[in-house]
Amino acid sequence: MAKPAVLDASALLALLYREPGSGILAPVLPDALLSTATLAEVHARLLLKGVDAGFAWSRLLALACEVCPLTAEQARRVGELLPQSEFSGLSMGTLAALALAEERRATVYTADTACKRLPLNVEIVVLG
Repeated sequence: MAKPAVLDASALLALLYREPGSGILAPVLPDALLSTATLAEVHARLLLKGVDAGFAWSRLLALACEVCPLTAEQARRVGELLPQSEFSGLSMGTLAALALAEERRATVYTADTACKRLPLNVEIVVLG
C-alpha cells in the first residue's frame, strides 16, 4: 500500500489554479488527505479572491479527498510548531497539514519550502 499523501494549503491552491508543479499531485489526489483547518483556509482564500462561496466549496469537495477533522493531538502539535515557524509565514492550515501528516505517517505535498525547515519526522515534497 502506498504511503498516504497530505496536501497543505499551498499545494491545494496550486492544484486549483493549475500552477507549475501541481501536475505531480494527480497520482496522489484520489487518496489524498486534507485537514479541516487546511480546507477552511483554502475556502477562505478563494472567497477573498472573489470566488463565489458555493462554487468554491463545491470545487473543493469535488476533489474527493478524505477530509480529516483536526484532533486534539494535532492541535497540540500545531501549537508547538507555530512558535518555530513564526518568521516563515506558514499558516495554521499548513501547520495542521503537517501535524496530520506526522500522525498518519504520510508524505506532505506543499509549494512552501519553509516546511522543510521545521523539525518534522515526515517526508516533504515541494512542488515545482
